[in-house]
Amino acid sequence: MVVTKEVEVGGKTFSFETGRFAKQADGAVMVRYADTMVLATVVSAKEIKEGQDYFPLQVEYREKTSAAGKIPGGFFKREGRPTEKEILSSRLIDRPIRPMFPEAYFNETQVLVTVYSSDSQHDSDVLGACAASAALMVSDAPFDGPIAEVRVGRIDGQFVINPTHDELEHSDLDAIVAGTETSIVMVEGESKEISEADMIQALKAAHEAIKTLCRVQVELAREVAKSKRPVVPKQFPEDLASDVKRLGATKIKELSLTVLAKEQRAESTAKVYEEVNQALAEKYPEQSETINTILHDLEYHAMRSTILEQGKRLDGRGLTDIRKITCEVGLLPRTHGSALFTRGETQSLTTVTLGTKRDEQTLEGLMEETTKRFMLHYNFPPFSVGEIGRVMGPGRREIGHGNLAERALKNLIPSEAEFPYTIRIVSDILESNGSSSMATVCAGSLALFDAGVPNKRPIAGIAMGLVKEGDKVAILSDILGNEDHLGDMDFKVAGTTEGITAFQMDIKIQGITLEIMEKALAQAKVGRFHILSVMSQSLANPRPELSEFAPRLQTIKIPVDMIGSLIGPGGKNIRQLVKDSGAEVNVEDDGTVTVAAVLKESADKAMDYIRKLTEMPEVGKVYPATVKKIMEFGAFVEILPGKEGLVHISQLDTNRVEKVEDLFKVGDALEVKLMAIDSEGRLSLSRKALLPGGENAHEEMKKARERRASSPRDGHRSDSRRR
Repeated sequence: MVVTKEVEVGGKTFSFETGRFAKQADGAVMVRYADTMVLATVVSAKEIKEGQDYFPLQVEYREKTSAAGKIPGGFFKREGRPTEKEILSSRLIDRPIRPMFPEAYFNETQVLVTVYSSDSQHDSDVLGACAASAALMVSDAPFDGPIAEVRVGRIDGQFVINPTHDELEHSDLDAIVAGTETSIVMVEGESKEISEADMIQALKAAHEAIKTLCRVQVELAREVAKSKRPVVPKQFPEDLASDVKRLGATKIKELSLTVLAKEQRAESTAKVYEEVNQALAEKYPEQSETINTILHDLEYHAMRSTILEQGKRLDGRGLTDIRKITCEVGLLPRTHGSALFTRGETQSLTTVTLGTKRDEQTLEGLMEETTKRFMLHYNFPPFSVGEIGRVMGPGRREIGHGNLAERALKNLIPSEAEFPYTIRIVSDILESNGSSSMATVCAGSLALFDAGVPNKRPIAGIAMGLVKEGDKVAILSDILGNEDHLGDMDFKVAGTTEGITAFQMDIKIQGITLEIMEKALAQAKVGRFHILSVMSQSLANPRPELSEFAPRLQTIKIPVDMIGSLIGPGGKNIRQLVKDSGAEVNVEDDGTVTVAAVLKESADKAMDYIRKLTEMPEVGKVYPATVKKIMEFGAFVEILPGKEGLVHISQLDTNRVEKVEDLFKVGDALEVKLMAIDSEGRLSLSRKALLPGGENAHEEMKKARERRASSPRDGHRSDSRRR
């Protein structure tokens, strides 16, 4: 049975359809918005794998290039490993649906989201989240949904739901918001220094659309009427739970009240686990896994009660306190910019590299191919948390954290016209105990200043947490790793003194109100301002000069019709220019030429050539010239790149010259004066006019031209010997 439900969102029809596609999956829904169509399928294992004590959820988002009428680039001509865009979109779907599964549900579940049609205007990432939720709703997998996800922009002060790609170009906000009918569960995006109040208004506008999309999913599921699998919560034997609590509860509580460093806390906690397991090993053989689960629950409740009842955190701070911060810049002598930012036990060593137009990244996907001149790459090596791990390429988490930090910094990067460099930031996390992505924002801002990038203002980031039990609520500034793990919210906010530039929020429970978010944003602002004040003590403004190892860029605009002359046949001229000058030369279609070189002399040499190439010869001006060809009646010389003229034999010297070869050979340098440009653009030059006694050279040339013009034979001879 095919079931279709439609609703209007953002002025366009949003449709959900099930029963036509992928009928052997546990659930499958095709959504359509304008001409963009996305299919989501769900398959969940019927049985739990033996010994499995976690929920293995796999969410994969893929874009078929055929959806936009394209053929993939490369040799194999088929889609390969997921792009960064696909990985980020997978995360945007995974994060809001994961908390909606029952805690006791451990059946392996796979959600595949595929874009089959794209109008290249409406991004399919938010549509994929709606499709995934709807597919889960019509499946038999237990899912406490639905959720819906929308993008919200703001154009001319008005909020726009699911703006087009073109509309986002004029928006000062790009936020992705996911939620249920009663609350918001995820937020991610960027903005151009908007206020906290504007942020809340954007969330309100998004939530209205989310409610509409959730209601239509409920109608869809009701009509499909597929019953859900029962989930039996895991039960612990009462005597085992009682014995674990008797042996471990007091010790766990004492640890939550004791101020310890991360490593010390981990060691002390592990010791409690070991002692309890040893004490109960004989009475409860092969129950170590269950014992550890009960101890973890004790940890969870101990930390939360300490925060809610005493306002005290694991490291002894109050709810709004920020850990100690140190900032150092210029540590790495040969990088173009560097900074070391340390906040508590979280540390980022970040570098900035300045490149040229050729270093831009090309982005290929469903949208029109573009380039990217600002990149931030985030690395999280295993030693940063005291572990041993495989060193591979960046994982989803690293790509996601790097993308958030990049969004935080990108809107304050000067335009290409102001600063024509490609910029790459690399953040290596050397220590981690909470919010390494926000440490990357702070370190990145300082490193940009150290590199001399003329950002208007510094940018800082802070991670906020939340503990909520009933009506008791505690908002935490600058959260630790354990507070993130055992808390109810991770809310990262980055910005300047003028406003917010990026944000990311994940909520693990329902019932978080906009009022709580408003308080969290206000508290985050205070914390952000404190971090900015500490950063300014290290480096308050961009350095006035670039690193001596950074390329110097110079830009010049040439006439479009001169581009071919600069490049030359098959690129011959520009290759020779690069070889002779040692500079890198990039030419845009509009005639903008950028010259890059570490040595100023190389850049100046290339710029001088380009200026001369585009310079129009001026009568009366003196030019350095090079002999290119010798004829019996004179020498052809080049005065500017690609521009040659004739120095008649009579204009070579004040004395009579029998043969040109008596004075010059090909390749010799000389100075000449441009005497005239005829109607056909031919140049008449004189060396004689620059020598003592050659003051009358102009009159002599004029009379000679008149004589040749009056003599048919001479005129023919003269014309035949000119280029």
